[in-house]
Amino acid sequence: MPMIDVYAATGTFADEHQLAVDLASAVMKVEQVPDIPLFRTNTAAFIHLLPAQCLANVDGDSTYVRIQVLTNAGALDRDKQLAVVAQLTAIVAEAAGDPSLTGRTWVLLTEAPDGGWGLAGHANTNQELVQAARAQLATGQP
Repeated sequence: MPMIDVYAATGTFADEHQLAVDLASAVMKVEQVPDIPLFRTNTAAFIHLLPAQCLANVDGDSTYVRIQVLTNAGALDRDKQLAVVAQLTAIVAEAAGDPSLTGRTWVLLTEAPDGGWGLAGHANTNQELVQAARAQLATGQP
């Protein structure tokens, strides 16, 4: 149930809402979790738009995008890490209408510790999340 944060200069993207949907969908697919409400409603992307003067590299260039993907511990093996970074980079460049943005997009993959994923006021362990997903699958919910 990843949380995705994107930081970019205001005006980088034409449709931030669609970008958020596309990023969340891509990560959910790469994770290969069941398409159930538990995962659909708790996999989300947040687009943080900053004035261009609020970000820069050493040379003062502010045409970068930073994406941070937070997952529960162990959710992404090496193949999934590679896929998430490649897919999110491509989605961001397409959303910006700028293929060269792939070279200026940074993706950080981070993991919440076991017990560090809070939902509905409860700090869930990985096992609790698995049990919740299995319970939802058993009900036959779409």
